[in-house]
Amino acid sequence: MEPRTPAEWKTLFESEAFARQTEYYGPLGVEYTPAGTHLRLWAPTAKQAAVNLYRRGTGGACVGTLPLQQQDKGVWSIYLPGDQHGKYYDFTLTTPFGTCNATDPYARSAGVNGVRSMIFDPARVDPQGWERDVRPVIPPARRSVWEVSVRDFSQDPASGVHTAWRGKFLAFTQQGTTLSSDGIHPTCLNYLKRLGVSYVQLMPIFDFGSVDESRPLTRQYNWGYDPTNFNVPDGSYSTDPTRGEVRVRECKQMIAALHAAGIGVVMDVVYNHMYRSDNVLNRVVPLYYFRQNDDGSLSNGSGCGNEFASERPMARRYLIDSVLYWAREYHIDGFRFDLMGLYDVETMNLLRAELDKLPGGRDILMYGEPWQGGCSALHRYEANKNNLNMLNERIGIFCDNTRDAIKGGCFDAREPGYVEGKPGSFWDIGASVAAWCRSEKLPPHAPGQIISYVSAHDNFTLWDKLLMVRYARPEFAAVDKTALAQNRLAAGIYLTSMGLPFWQAGEEFARTKKGQGNSYRSSPALNRLDWHRAEQFHSLVDYYRGLIGLRAAFPRLGALDKASPAAIEFFPLEQPLVGWRLPAQWGDGAAWSALCVYYNPTETAQVVTLPGGSWKLLSDGISSSLWRGSRRPCTRPTAHHRGTPRPDRPPAPERHRVRAGIKIRSAVA
Repeated sequence: MEPRTPAEWKTLFESEAFARQTEYYGPLGVEYTPAGTHLRLWAPTAKQAAVNLYRRGTGGACVGTLPLQQQDKGVWSIYLPGDQHGKYYDFTLTTPFGTCNATDPYARSAGVNGVRSMIFDPARVDPQGWERDVRPVIPPARRSVWEVSVRDFSQDPASGVHTAWRGKFLAFTQQGTTLSSDGIHPTCLNYLKRLGVSYVQLMPIFDFGSVDESRPLTRQYNWGYDPTNFNVPDGSYSTDPTRGEVRVRECKQMIAALHAAGIGVVMDVVYNHMYRSDNVLNRVVPLYYFRQNDDGSLSNGSGCGNEFASERPMARRYLIDSVLYWAREYHIDGFRFDLMGLYDVETMNLLRAELDKLPGGRDILMYGEPWQGGCSALHRYEANKNNLNMLNERIGIFCDNTRDAIKGGCFDAREPGYVEGKPGSFWDIGASVAAWCRSEKLPPHAPGQIISYVSAHDNFTLWDKLLMVRYARPEFAAVDKTALAQNRLAAGIYLTSMGLPFWQAGEEFARTKKGQGNSYRSSPALNRLDWHRAEQFHSLVDYYRGLIGLRAAFPRLGALDKASPAAIEFFPLEQPLVGWRLPAQWGDGAAWSALCVYYNPTETAQVVTLPGGSWKLLSDGISSSLWRGSRRPCTRPTAHHRGTPRPDRPPAPERHRVRAGIKIRSAVA
């Protein structure tokens, strides 16, 4: 008997019998050759299915409708003879819920707003030289992630980017851009290369529904956490959304340009929900892909009206297929999962295992938000902080513990953190330095599981937060010396902590959104990177740049083994000072035999006693580049080189004044 209610459909979809009858692992979507194209669609509840063909991605009449043939395991298919390159299509499906049109869930390109899927020949669409593009090899010691929206990156008229490319994929391909084309101050790709970041995390680039590609984009804005087609680049970032091949080509051109600059690309993926409940997945197999409450209604753990049912076999397959497609076809270097707590642990571990099978796949980053956006009907082990020990050790999480310890809670603009001198917060700073591997609060498998950060696209920018803690009515455009010192200290803490450092684009030049904490659909002017600030706050940019370089010169800060956090020696200092020492790891090419680091969040200088041995100042609260030109690799693992006294000649302890901010010293042989 056919189910009638949503609750009955839930019972059916979660039954072993349904899984046995419908689990399919053959090809789906478009299988193109010049001689003909196979179309395959998984729609086990459909009673009839047909494909509609079009010459254009939008408008124009249907040029033919052909019935699909029902196969085993709920698959419908058709073979279209002849060269179908450039054709658009959708499906007409009759299900127990009625008759509707739907795009292809496995579509790889589409017309305007993704309403028609596209057949194309990759060989004719790929940019020139794409076959030679390779992922850069980035060792753990050099890893750092800079998060940006494609739109924000170049929308500023002062970016120096061609007018037609501003806010587009192609902006990343333009070489030599400078502030208002002054030829002096670098912007965009030129700026990234100088800054020294190793990964750019792109906020959603697959097709999202909250921006109308058919209308001018001057006033439209959205971050893009509203997916409509998971395997299709968004048309609003292309120079011509009406032609499906353009978005594919230009997205790959962007990736190739970043790779050529030695920068990896992390893709922010949002599989946890779709833009609307009326979407391609719900049209093809109503209710199957979305988690349901006991009464059959849609669960809303995303806060967006629906949530993806990762535990259902063919939904799990769809998610894994999509990620692997981006990794293989677009050479993506990492994946950041929005609301990862809405996925089950088993799915995430399976995905990690599948990525590992790819050439160079073990180097593909994988991390996400270990929380949900609301109450979920997921009654399995969620991929969240509580189940961190169940996740593969190379699946990382954003550590809000570190974030809140450094700058204060992100949901309360007035709540201070360690950099403002919050009492008691120094305990969590020590835990953050060791990537929580020595804390019972959040024990990861290894430090590489921890994403250390203080700002991301969500919530207040770091600059705005610092000012709102200090002032009832902050002047966000002002140059505030105290806030600058706190900003440097915040960066100094997470960039000298173990784990993977991450920050929101523009944090390094005091990015402000005028105190707005959630700008997902605010004006383009509010969200775009203000490249004038990169010049105005160039000393802050240089501070980040110096810390990035220092971190790379001491690889143990980026170590992935759990023994390295255990090697950190914390000093017994009076609150709120935090001080620690870490020896280099023999054979890792470190420029110094040990680091000695102190944090002081107060405006009062404090006197500390350095460990025995000779020490050289590498960084302080003003400059992080004192180390440049003074590096010398550790050549042998003697006790002296580890910064400990020689038994026959114990050096006298050295007294040192630690002013506000951070002090980093290296052991001198």
